[in-house]
Amino acid sequence: MSNASVSNDHLSSYLKQIRERVGEIVVGQDVVVERTLISLLTSGHLLLEGMPGLAKTLLVNTISKAIHLDFRRVQFTIDLLPSDILGTEILDEKSGGFRTHHGPIFTNLLLADEINRAAPKVQGALLEAMQERKVTLGNQTMSLPTPFLVIATQNPIEQSGTFELPEAQLDRFMLCHRLGYPAAKDEEEILRRNLKLGVQKKDGGAVARTEFDLVTDDAVGTPEDLVAAMEATHDIHVSEVFLKHVVDIVERTRKHPDLELGCSPRAGIALLKASRARALIHGRDYAISEDLFALAEDVILHRIRLSYEALADGKTPQQILQQILEESIS
Repeated sequence: MSNASVSNDHLSSYLKQIRERVGEIVVGQDVVVERTLISLLTSGHLLLEGMPGLAKTLLVNTISKAIHLDFRRVQFTIDLLPSDILGTEILDEKSGGFRTHHGPIFTNLLLADEINRAAPKVQGALLEAMQERKVTLGNQTMSLPTPFLVIATQNPIEQSGTFELPEAQLDRFMLCHRLGYPAAKDEEEILRRNLKLGVQKKDGGAVARTEFDLVTDDAVGTPEDLVAAMEATHDIHVSEVFLKHVVDIVERTRKHPDLELGCSPRAGIALLKASRARALIHGRDYAISEDLFALAEDVILHRIRLSYEALADGKTPQQILQQILEESIS
């Protein structure tokens, strides 16, 4: 057996173990786990949209521990300031100078919880750091840790107290995945597992255990395995036909009569990168059309906007995208 074959088998086993580890704690979120791994392997940020209580924080926490990454969580609120995320300079009374206090953004995996509840100025500060992977505090410009990934969650914009993210900021998220409620079978399993959690005794007292108590610090593989997986993602073959197919889909979003805003070139780059990562996760060394169609919604829907006429006619972005995909393969 060749070294390349051994390496590919090892990476496939490594990625499978991560998904299995998460599955031991989080039920019925296989697609979200896959999207998170895609984001990690391609250094692209992920936006999760859905109602509270769908285990988004638990999922990200579990993945960070499984891959041995530093994890921080910031709860976005209306009174949050940019310095609460980025950090600030603090006057040191002893020395008379300033010292730098790093904010929670200096981590590998940042969960920006309910990002659309913060004021636009705070959203902009975070998204600028996401794009440049650097933070400027005072006269110092500091690079963020590597890898650095933001997983942001947002509530549906119909909820009160939310600010809709502008198109330019949404475009910086490589993927936007929409979470739904679990299927009845999965929800039954969630309840069964919860019944078995029991009580944790500590310091002479006790507290009911939660799913977070099941998360362990035992990592799957090593940091070198993650680096190898990221390198292998860039070796996944993308054919000229596949590339032209991506360009065709992106171009159709710009010309469709029901869309007033189409995709930027960043969407095509995201489709290619994400398709490569999905191919690796599924044990292939080449991207296929299945990867493209599986990822199209998560890559494209948050980058397009319907015209007022299309909205008045009751059309949805999902319908328009499905039409574009069908036309591109006909």
